[in-house]
Amino acid sequence: MLDWPSRARRLVTHTDQVSAPPDLPALVVRALRMSLHRGYVQASRTETGHLLATLAATRTGTIAECGTGCGVGAAWLRSGAPKTTRVITAELDPELAHGVMDMFADDDIDVIHADWSDLAEHGPFSLVFLDAGSAGQFPREQIVDLVAEGGMIVLDDFVPCPSWPPLAGGRVDVLRQDWLSDERFTSVDVMVAEDTSVIIAVRR
Repeated sequence: MLDWPSRARRLVTHTDQVSAPPDLPALVVRALRMSLHRGYVQASRTETGHLLATLAATRTGTIAECGTGCGVGAAWLRSGAPKTTRVITAELDPELAHGVMDMFADDDIDVIHADWSDLAEHGPFSLVFLDAGSAGQFPREQIVDLVAEGGMIVLDDFVPCPSWPPLAGGRVDVLRQDWLSDERFTSVDVMVAEDTSVIIAVRR
C-alpha cells in the first residue's frame, strides 16, 4: 500500500497539472496542493473525505471543523454540503489559518484564527468534524455541547478493530469505547480503509 506522501504526490504535482481521479473535487485538490507545498503529510484521507462530503450533503444550518490544517477536511465538507449550509473551520496556528483564509477567499468557507473552543460562539452545529487525537485532548462535554439535537460528531483517524471492547496497541481504546457507548448518541464505527476507521455519532 502506498503511504500518504506517495499517494498525495500521485494526486497533486508541484505544478498546475493535477493527476487525480475525476471525482476528486477541485477544492480538495487545491487544499492537497497547499498541504504538499507546506511540507505536511497528514491530511484527511480520500476515503474519509468522500464520507465527509456524503454526510455534509445531509446537513443544514452550520457545520464545523476543529483544526483546519491546510484545509483538506474543510474542502471535503464544502464540496458535499448544500450551498445554503455554512461551513466554518477553526485553526490555532496563525500562519496556517491565514494561508487557508486566502486560499478559500472565494469559496464560501469561513476560516477563523482561533482555538477550537471559540467555535461555540457560532453553534450549535449540525455536524462537527475532528480527529481522534484532538478528541482525546479536548474536554469531552465541550465537544458534545457544540452539537445540536439530531446533529452528528465525526471522529477520524482510528485504527480498525473488530472486537469489543475496541483495542489499540494491545490496550482498550477508551476514547472509542466512550463515544460508541454514550447513550446520548446513536453511533457507528465505519471502516473506510483497511487501516482507518471513522466514528459517526448522532445526538439523540
